Amino acid sequence: MHASASHDSVYLDHAATTPMRQCAIDAWVEHAHAVNPGSQYAAGRAANAVLQEAREQVAALLGADPVEVIFTGSGTEADNIAVRGLYAASVREGAPQRVVASTIEHPAVLEPVRALEAEGAEVAWLEAGRDGHVADLAALDQPAAVAALMWANNETGAIQPVAEAAERAAAAGTPLHVDAVQAVGKVPVDFKGLGLTTLAASAHKFGGPRGCGILLARRSPVPVPLVLGGGQERGLRSGTVDVAAAAATAAALAEAVGEMEAEQARVRELRDQLVARVRSAVPGAVLTTSEPALAGHAHFMFPGANADAMIMLLDGLGIAASAGSACAAGVVRLSPVLEAMGIPDEEGMGALRLTLGRTTTEEDVARAATEIGDVVEKARAVGRL
Repeated sequence: MHASASHDSVYLDHAATTPMRQCAIDAWVEHAHAVNPGSQYAAGRAANAVLQEAREQVAALLGADPVEVIFTGSGTEADNIAVRGLYAASVREGAPQRVVASTIEHPAVLEPVRALEAEGAEVAWLEAGRDGHVADLAALDQPAAVAALMWANNETGAIQPVAEAAERAAAAGTPLHVDAVQAVGKVPVDFKGLGLTTLAASAHKFGGPRGCGILLARRSPVPVPLVLGGGQERGLRSGTVDVAAAAATAAALAEAVGEMEAEQARVRELRDQLVARVRSAVPGAVLTTSEPALAGHAHFMFPGANADAMIMLLDGLGIAASAGSACAAGVVRLSPVLEAMGIPDEEGMGALRLTLGRTTTEEDVARAATEIGDVVEKARAVGRL
């Protein structure tokens, strides 16, 4: 199955979003008529039963209790509730106004941390090395109001030492939030076993609907809510819950976890083929992704190439990919993640992220590998202008 309308297009941006699974579409359609699950009459009780079933299913798949599963509107919202909410709760209990976070977090964590810093919090940064991994966790040994370390990086795919971080944060009495948006559905997750305080996930990364996130939150310490209202979702996320989206998310997660082992092996093999072929087609190609990493990530740097030019040239050939560099106010600048890893501009400005997923085929990999040499050559000509 191809991810887009054009039959011969190649979709290599699964880390951005992945096509909705048929089981999720079916679940969504089945429950699209559901009324407000907070209502007391029969239809409301029926909607609530569907919601509770989805909650139980998600909990069982991620090693949590049903009461710990909070449905949100996005992974971003889940990250914000966790970081800002845990900070407020901890400070209220007398914790130091200190935050520990890695330098390679997604903006959904990084921006709330910076906002807390602007409001007076002291921030201790966990630095990532050139390989994209955080190695030194010493900052976690001093108490903080909240700590945050992502499970896997969205650009490089690098898997971070979350188990060790959880142990060290717990020893210091610090609640730990883990942004697992890229990891859920791709690696086994045991929320309780790891001893995490909160964890964020996003349905559309594993074949669920867009506009539905998951926050796993322990009974205690409980984050202070950011949105006040009717008290839905344990008061952490007021607002009428989208029953159809919750059911679709649970269905997608169940299928993703069920096929995870076989699918990750298949995707890793395709990714390794792609890496080998790109390296032989483009002299000087640098593979940024280093193990341990997600199976579907191949993040490259092509020194001297212009990232925007590569994306546009690939798009013209029907190949969807993304760059490491973010375009801010029309100015192309180095991706903050690569900057945090100590990558110099001349390398990082030629970043290309190719991410594979369940719709990726050998033909897709062959097509991309065949075109990449020519694309990089043209993008390097643009880079020299």
